[in-house]
Amino acid sequence: MMGALGTLLFFAVTPVFANRAAHRLGSLRANFWRLAVAAVLLGAWAHLAGGGWAGPALPWFMFGGVVGFGVGGVAMFQSLPRLGSNLSTLIVQCGSAIVAASAEWLWLGTRISALQMICVALTLAGVSLGLFPFEAEPARPGAWRAGVAWAFLSAVGQGVGAVISRKAFMVAAAAHAPVDPGTAAYQRVVGGLVVAWLVYTLVRPRAPLARDLATAWPWVTANALTGPVLGVTCFQWALRSTPAGIVQPIVAAAPLLTIPFAMWLEGARPRWSYYAGAVLAVAGVAGLMTWR
Repeated sequence: MMGALGTLLFFAVTPVFANRAAHRLGSLRANFWRLAVAAVLLGAWAHLAGGGWAGPALPWFMFGGVVGFGVGGVAMFQSLPRLGSNLSTLIVQCGSAIVAASAEWLWLGTRISALQMICVALTLAGVSLGLFPFEAEPARPGAWRAGVAWAFLSAVGQGVGAVISRKAFMVAAAAHAPVDPGTAAYQRVVGGLVVAWLVYTLVRPRAPLARDLATAWPWVTANALTGPVLGVTCFQWALRSTPAGIVQPIVAAAPLLTIPFAMWLEGARPRWSYYAGAVLAVAGVAGLMTWR
């Protein structure tokens, strides 16, 4: 469960870095380069101290990256400008927790107890309340519906991607070929990078200004370190021993920790609903940590 808490903390700070990188490079370019930087850093670990490309679980980890990082990540970046950060994050984080628990039950037969279900519901209710109020519906016709569709696609991608990682660890354990979390994160990031590169190549976004390009790299690097490198490594560490239906709701509370970080860095001030939601989410996470 320490892996889940580490994921929660790293995923809480990475949106601030991602937002600044995206404003300078554009969302597709920022997403591609954060994964490219992460692949280099994680690859250094995997090939020097980890498992590299070895292991029977490699296809599963890469497939999980294609679904979670690739489809889920690209869809998330498409929902943000249409729905705003609060509603997009709510649908993706809460939806991925529900998808992960359902897919893991239907595919792998993993069940969570009634008490754990209550804690999951409490956590997701806290996230919903903490992110309220949402932005108003956009004036452009169809933008809201398209944003919701992209957000739901991202939730499915991220939830199913987590379950595929669980399957990968099971395959590795059955073959007596354990995979360390850093290597698992590397193999997963490479799968996501392939999708990000394909989308980036097909769309061909407009090149940023030279001054934006020069100032973007610290934010891209920070985003890569806290997200795909450290965050996803902790995520794989958690999934190696804990059901996705438990890990994903804990990670879903990350946006509530993003708000205090944004307060410190950007001077933002949350409403009362944030504090009430934070209390509920903390109680739910504490319950999941206790009754595992």
